[in-house]
This record gives sequence, structure tokens and C-alpha cells, in this order.
Amino acid sequence: MQRDTHLVDNGDGWELELTCFRPSGGAASGARPVLMVPGYAMNSFILSFHPTGVSMVEYLVNDGLEVWTANLRGQGGSRSVRRAARFGLRELSLIDVPAAIRHVIGNTATGANKLDLVGCSLGASMVYTYLAHNAQDHLAERVIAIGGPLRWNAVHPLMKVAFRSGRIAGAVPVVGTRRLARMALPVLKRVPALLSIYMNSDEVDLTQADQLVQTIDDPVPYINRQIARWIRHKDLVVDGVNVTQGLSAVDTPVMVVLANKDGIVPIPTAMSVVDAMGQDRVTVLEVGDPVRWAAHADLFIGEGVQERVFEPMLQWLRSA
Repeated sequence: MQRDTHLVDNGDGWELELTCFRPSGGAASGARPVLMVPGYAMNSFILSFHPTGVSMVEYLVNDGLEVWTANLRGQGGSRSVRRAARFGLRELSLIDVPAAIRHVIGNTATGANKLDLVGCSLGASMVYTYLAHNAQDHLAERVIAIGGPLRWNAVHPLMKVAFRSGRIAGAVPVVGTRRLARMALPVLKRVPALLSIYMNSDEVDLTQADQLVQTIDDPVPYINRQIARWIRHKDLVVDGVNVTQGLSAVDTPVMVVLANKDGIVPIPTAMSVVDAMGQDRVTVLEVGDPVRWAAHADLFIGEGVQERVFEPMLQWLRSA
């Protein structure tokens, strides 16, 4: 597949890093471009990497789709072009996501005037926020939310502890996260219970830790505070709009992909979009069973994820 990287001026002091992946023979006739938005404290590397098989990006491109990945401000190769100001969910959702969408529509080889959005983890929450603020004039034909929180109807005990106090969660800047993860992963592999909130270590090949940790970015203290407040109040409010309530006016079809043992975003939290938008607009794909259970990271890099996640995603996008 062809791969091209673009630096996109977001109009707010940052150049966002967007990467376009195209089939070598060109996109399939009538196909819309797909834009993927990664989650918090991660970048888009994991979307085009799988430790043992075909990545999510490659799977879709192999079927003829043009796929774009977006690193928003503070992620991956995006860079500040002037003195960086504090940023949070408002800037990511209402400035960076629309800037990425405009660039894709303006540069797609498909000729389409709409696209499909795939939000991953907190990236899904950013997509929800964009939709809630642009209910009647957004450019998304279809939306896939993978392990994405909306309303915190359930919170894992460890998450409650981590975000109990917004002041504490955002008090200390965290740096060197990638280096720490590189050292910790081989150790944690021997204690799977510690990893279980995030992944089923029996389902993820951790022998390529040096590769896997490339997707990790340092968390942002201010966003930590915002997440703590969001968890405490349950509903996400961005720039005066309650995102849960705002989605009720959005008629775009949404596919929710969730893991049956996700400790980062429990099922009731991922499923809250069904209450917000209605069962007629939301398709749910639950991954995992009591024997072969799945957690958050397994949705992207687990064994067999191609058949369990990527293929149903592809078929749902094709069904439009």
C-alpha cells in the first residue's frame, strides 16, 4: 500500500500529523475515506501495527479503502509552531478533529465529500464531542467507536483510585512514559492480573515490546483533571455542551466495538451511547466470551482480532 504523511495547520498553533494509506491500485469505486482518531496518551502507530498479523489499517486498505490516521496536538509527530498553550478536550475535539476532517475531504483520492470516522478509546469521545457540537452539519457518514467512553455509568476500581482527585491527577507532569512502559511490559507479562485491566496477556504477543511502546505518548496533566471531573459527574461537558444529550440530535449510524472484560472502559460506559442515540442508530459488537475474554488493548492488537474486530468493522462500513 502507498503511505504519505501530511503536516496540517490546525489554525491554532499546531501542525497535526496525518498519514494516508492507499491501496497500490487505488481505492475501490464509491468508497469513502476512513479517518482514525487514536486515544489518550497514545498515537496512531498502533493502528498500523500488529505484533503477529495484519494491522487494522492494513486490513481495511487491503479491501480497497483509503485510510487516514490522525495524530492530534501532543500526539506522535504533530508539532507546535508557536509557544504551546494549555490544551484539553475542547481543543482536541472542536479544533483538531475538524481540521483533520477538512484535510481528508480536501485531499482524498476518492472524490468523496463525506468520510467515515473511527474513534479509538478517548478518540471516540472526541468524535462524539465533534458530532454533538455539529449535529446537523458534520461530515461523517458512519462512525465506529472502539472502546470509547461517553457516560461513566461504570468505573473500574483502579480507575476510580487513579482519577479520584482531579487536583492530584493533574498536579505532576508525567514524562518518559514510553521508556517506563518498555521496562515494565516484560515484567508485567509474568503477573497477568496486573495487566488484566488493559489486556488479556494470553491474547497479546508482548515479545515485541520495543515496537508496541512506540504508540505511547506522555499524558497531559490538564486532561487528567478533565477526565477526573468527567468521571465524577458521569457526563462529558465540553464548551458548555453535554455531549450525551447532544448526541440525541445526531442521526449518523454508529457501531460500538467493546471488550467483554474491559477495565479501562467498562461495558455500561461504552454502551451509554445506545441510551443517548437509540438502538435503531447504534450497532454493537461485543468481543470476547467467558473463556476467551478480551480487554481494552485486545481490540487492536489481540490474537485473531482480524476476524473478531476488523472484518465486522469492514462489513459494517461496506453496508452503507
